[in-house]
Amino acid sequence: MMALDFVINKGITPTFIWGSFDSVLVIGNLRYENVNKCSCFTVSAHQRAIIPVEDQKPFLHSAYQNHSKGFHRDINMLPKPLTSIDDSSSASDGSKVRVAYQGVPGAYSEDAALKAYPNCETVPCDDYEAAFKAVELWLVDKAVLPIENSADGSIHRNYDLLLQHKLNIVGEVQLRANHCLLGLPGVTKKELVSVVSHPQALAQCRTVLNDLGVDKVRDQDTAVAAKTVAINCVRHTGAIASSRAAEIYGLDILAEGIQDDDENVTRFLVLAREPRIPGTDQPYKTSIVFSLEEGPGALFKALSIESRPLKQRPLRIVDDSNHGSSKYFDYLFYIDFEASMTEPRAQNALVQLQEVVSFLRVLGCYPMDTHV
Repeated sequence: MMALDFVINKGITPTFIWGSFDSVLVIGNLRYENVNKCSCFTVSAHQRAIIPVEDQKPFLHSAYQNHSKGFHRDINMLPKPLTSIDDSSSASDGSKVRVAYQGVPGAYSEDAALKAYPNCETVPCDDYEAAFKAVELWLVDKAVLPIENSADGSIHRNYDLLLQHKLNIVGEVQLRANHCLLGLPGVTKKELVSVVSHPQALAQCRTVLNDLGVDKVRDQDTAVAAKTVAINCVRHTGAIASSRAAEIYGLDILAEGIQDDDENVTRFLVLAREPRIPGTDQPYKTSIVFSLEEGPGALFKALSIESRPLKQRPLRIVDDSNHGSSKYFDYLFYIDFEASMTEPRAQNALVQLQEVVSFLRVLGCYPMDTHV
């Protein structure tokens, strides 16, 4: 297990989750493949070209720039979310990066998109699947989607979608939560009887909500909750959402930073059709996924991490003449390590890892976001 020892000795940090995919990867003179021959680093010839768009240097975005004050007065004018079957949109004309995110205007995912590309045109999508497809169909240039939260763990659905689609990770965004208690103009906190928001936001603001003695009402998204309060105009109902959602939907901020944990951070991935060319000009991170023929035991002992079964082939039967037959789960392991693919140590680790795995795919090599 030389490759795994390398990972530990070099301080490479592992993460994990479950999912499935079949692919072939070519990096320089290295080739990793399995039976389905799907390339994660190519775009098929039938796809139509668009004018290339230069990546913009990320910086911490402090205000929402795409909506002016009072835009909430006609909520129907807000952009309609794309669905997973929507194919009626034009590609970017090159003047702005078009970035897909899940949710409606005012969602934290849109905040993350604006942090990555401050001058971008954000494109809301109904669900994560629609955001992936929007990039694949050339409807947008990038997608920014959450992958893990420091308080609530991994977003399993997006790990699955990473393997089901042929997109590449080209960046990451670390976004600190700043939950705000919102209400209709003129309403005070004492008037609130109920507060609506996403279940995770409600759980992350439990102390303040318990002190107020309000009913907690679940909604699909924080920004959707703010929009609902604005549309229904019920004075005794508040919402937990971002400060920008308050501006978009014309709500007052009754309290700011109400989360229990001030260090609550969500990590987002920036996805694109083409991979980013690795460099050494700044700290880089590489994300990989692999599977082992021998089962989860070897990796569990080496890295002491949790593992999850691969859904499409959950059980493997092994015959042993001394002990009879036994069954165990097939697993996929996701690992992020802090190194560029241009570095010899990263290349050596992948070469050694290839010797012991049955499947290996590099999901992307990209600059780390060190500004939280």
